[in-house]
Amino acid sequence: MEFRSAQRAILQLLRAVAPADLPVLLEWMRTTRDFDEFTQDNNDIMLKTIAEDLRNCLPLETMLSSEHLALQKIQQQPEPTIEVDAFLYDEDFIDSLCEEGKMSRNYCMVCGSHQTAPLGFVSHSFSLMELKFIYHHVLPDLSGKVLVDVGSRLGTVLYGGYLYSSALQLYGVELNGDFCQLQEMIIKKYQFTDRIKVLHADICTQGSLLQNADVIIMNNVFEYFLDEAEQGRAWEYISHNVRKQGSLLVTVPSLEQSLSGLQVNIQLSPWVEHVPLNYNVYPEKDVDREALEQIHLYKIL
Repeated sequence: MEFRSAQRAILQLLRAVAPADLPVLLEWMRTTRDFDEFTQDNNDIMLKTIAEDLRNCLPLETMLSSEHLALQKIQQQPEPTIEVDAFLYDEDFIDSLCEEGKMSRNYCMVCGSHQTAPLGFVSHSFSLMELKFIYHHVLPDLSGKVLVDVGSRLGTVLYGGYLYSSALQLYGVELNGDFCQLQEMIIKKYQFTDRIKVLHADICTQGSLLQNADVIIMNNVFEYFLDEAEQGRAWEYISHNVRKQGSLLVTVPSLEQSLSGLQVNIQLSPWVEHVPLNYNVYPEKDVDREALEQIHLYKIL
């Protein structure tokens, strides 16, 4: 059906709707995401294809046997918690897995009873919506800029930066060699090698990179992967080297939350300025507002 015919058919359908129901239908059409599959741009589609490639390479929980400390910390959470990577598994995908019996949103509080409670979910990657929020609404134009993702893991920040921004260079620093190999596989397959580089390294060896970066992104970067003493040392190193005036720091959670409870001597007010963000840019009712509010932006003073 061509455009004109489709347009006439839609208007004819709207005229046939009961007057009392028409406002409800129009509101649904304005806010629903049921049309996403028809309106997604090529970048969204490419990222979803990358997610499918990664799902085929990883277990459902997206945790590797080499991540001993992270596995231990997840098991020590006060409520049963599982790793569900937000880039690989959106809400609709999780629902389908639950319907197939491959995943559950709840756990049994008393084995054999009907007393259940919600499972805790933790993700170490940004979702597609969060990536778009960061590159379209949090960060300015990145033309000519260098971005560093600390703990790049699956590389989602790098792929999003390649597709959604004009950043000159995107560096991922990842301590786990298995995840570095996965990132290299995706970078080569999708021909991202001209602007993305992954470093298999401890961020505490990358002072020069941090000193020259225009944007640094840190998503749940240390809490699950280092003990408290190591976290403190890593944050001290970050605060010492991320000093380029006017550069930007994007964190999840806030710096205040990340540093609370750690034995560190980091004064935030002389170092960074917290930049308020508009979390109302997506009016859709099913957008995870709580997840967006975990994203914080700071400018280096």
